[in-house]
Amino acid sequence: MGNCCSDDGGGRAAVGGASSHGNPVNGQNDAVDLYLRSRGYHGLFSQIELSLSASDLRDRDVLSKSDPIAVIYTKGRDGALQEFGRTEVVINSLNPQWITKHTLNYHFEELQTLVFRVYDVDTQFRDIEVKMLKLEEQQFLGEAICTLAEIVTTSSRSLTLDLASREESTRSTHLRKLGQLSVHAEECFSSKTATELILRCSDLENKDLFSKSDPFLIISKKVESGITIPICKTEVLKNDLSPTWKPVYLSIQEVGSKDNPLVIECFNFNSNGKHDLIGKVEKSLSDLEKLQSTEQGEHLFVPTSVGNNHHNKVLKSRLFVDKFTESVQHTFLDYIAGGYELNFMVAIDFTGTHVLHLGQEHILTGYSRLSASNGNPRLNDSLHYIDSSGRPNAYQKAILEVGEVLQFYDTDKRFPAWGFGARPIDGPVSHCFNLNGSMSYCEVEGIQGIMTAYTSALFNVSLAGPTLFGPVINAAALVASQSLADNKQKYFVLLIITDGVITDLQETKDALVKASDLPLSILIVGVGGADFKEMESDSAVQILDADKGERLESSSMRIASRDIVQFVPFRDVQSGEISVVQSLLAELPTQFLTYMRSRDIPPNT
Repeated sequence: MGNCCSDDGGGRAAVGGASSHGNPVNGQNDAVDLYLRSRGYHGLFSQIELSLSASDLRDRDVLSKSDPIAVIYTKGRDGALQEFGRTEVVINSLNPQWITKHTLNYHFEELQTLVFRVYDVDTQFRDIEVKMLKLEEQQFLGEAICTLAEIVTTSSRSLTLDLASREESTRSTHLRKLGQLSVHAEECFSSKTATELILRCSDLENKDLFSKSDPFLIISKKVESGITIPICKTEVLKNDLSPTWKPVYLSIQEVGSKDNPLVIECFNFNSNGKHDLIGKVEKSLSDLEKLQSTEQGEHLFVPTSVGNNHHNKVLKSRLFVDKFTESVQHTFLDYIAGGYELNFMVAIDFTGTHVLHLGQEHILTGYSRLSASNGNPRLNDSLHYIDSSGRPNAYQKAILEVGEVLQFYDTDKRFPAWGFGARPIDGPVSHCFNLNGSMSYCEVEGIQGIMTAYTSALFNVSLAGPTLFGPVINAAALVASQSLADNKQKYFVLLIITDGVITDLQETKDALVKASDLPLSILIVGVGGADFKEMESDSAVQILDADKGERLESSSMRIASRDIVQFVPFRDVQSGEISVVQSLLAELPTQFLTYMRSRDIPPNT
């Protein structure tokens, strides 16, 4: 999990978060990001410590009170339970306050379901170590289920749950109460502790033929097995053999400790992603602190081998630490605990089957002429087809995967929902219409409300075109700006789901540049069966995700203040363990923090 990057906004934002994609000046950083991801670099996590207590438990002992123990399980997407930890046994108590704490990693992008089971330990087993207890031999007192997000989004970070029988705990009504379980979450201090470093090099080797090297740094930690895991990167500096990079911020949580070995590698950037190693050093944070205090540089080296002989070639190039400071930074969860919310919005593509035009006014987004498209939604070859078996189509799946995560960060769960590129009955083509059919309001109730409105719209509009993003982005920006004017503590996330080509290139750029000053992030998910190889084209990527090129520029020559767009093709990765949509969500806390910190907005205490 990565907790560092470098730029004025993104570097600060990444404390306790994922790397901020790209650098405001250097568009090459997306290739660096791809390089990092190929080596295991991912999004934000924080360590959360859970404390448990219970009240009004059933008394299952005849001559004394129950001797309760609590067991925590994590629940996978397939419903399988995996035991995570056990508390100690509290003797003769119906209102236990367990001392044992359990630390787990909070991942914003994942739906982390927790199951808590309470047992009465029989007297004959009191002297057995808790991890050796056979739970089937103990008396079951009750079970409770919640998500980790439900706990951390409360202002007190505490949640009280009714205990019920195993059969009843999955139902939402008519529970036979068997007592209550209280769960308190505390973000570990290490999640907030960060080290700020300013690094520079001297006398770097020139790796380019017609210009100087374009160096950047990757900082990795060494684990016990000897492998290195990337945790940080700098920006790319063009044509510079004595570069000084912008500050980088390393989370102590991610590094492990100041004495853990780190590998700092200096690469020469290549646009094809095959970056040249210039040299590296291996130092701990403590070592780097000493380099700063002594103002000495450390020589870089490169591993070399002749036959079976391996050694390190020491170079003239040196690494210097110009600044080393430690501080405590506010995290994403600090803002959530202070009352900030994430408001989910969705815009769905209702354009018809697309013909791909390769002229300047059309931007290819990776769809083959033979791939499935938004054809007649009543036919099973359409991406909009509603399966009678209940299996969600690609649009529904994207809504569910994003919505099931974001819904816990919005108290009223009223979500703006739009469609675009369709012709209402006896009306002109609309490029932004309320999904619920209303002429006056765009919100629906909950994720199920979005699903219902989407299904209804399919049978009340005709698929048309062309595909315009500008109007829905402007609609989302209007909601965000109104909320900002009313001083509401909301950050908005617009999900655009599309299968086609963008035909309003400049209008979309203008809308994105304008929206970059607002509390808004935009996720664009491409659905369909294509392999998206065409996404490698610079022109297509530039409009969808500024990481791939220079920052977006409007028709009035205004530059976007930050990158607020992420694009992904909708397909499963990592053997189905986590979807691309979830990987995309991992970037949101960093974008949120970038916005807050760039405007010096502190969390409420």
